[in-house]
Amino acid sequence: MLVRLLYASRAVDPASAEIEQILAQSRQGNPGLGITGILCYGGGIFLQAIEGGRNAVSELYGHIQRDPRHKDVILLHYEEISERRFSGWTMGQVNMSKINASILLKYAEKPELDPYNVSGKVSLALLEELMATASIMGRA
Repeated sequence: MLVRLLYASRAVDPASAEIEQILAQSRQGNPGLGITGILCYGGGIFLQAIEGGRNAVSELYGHIQRDPRHKDVILLHYEEISERRFSGWTMGQVNMSKINASILLKYAEKPELDPYNVSGKVSLALLEELMATASIMGRA
């Protein structure tokens, strides 16, 4: 059974080296687990959708909750799915420097990434629009 999980967290250390390490680990480990997804990072906040088998996604989310690089981990959305939306991505990364502020304003009060102040469905819609506008790097 396939599921999609969407969560937000804050980076303990927002240094770019930490973020790159998280992406590298995801891209290396996810294919073997059957995990696909997308990661959006900006202003010290992660917004990530992960898809795969129920057990694999649950285990990965548990690992993220215990990961000392993340804090304020919150589940935004979880659903059983019939197909993946991010099947071509082991872990795509949204290029925050290429995002038009109007896209962020479409989904939030201010032109900034803040999934803590919007619903999970709104955050998922934002990720889908970012994917549609080619604001994502790292197809692997």
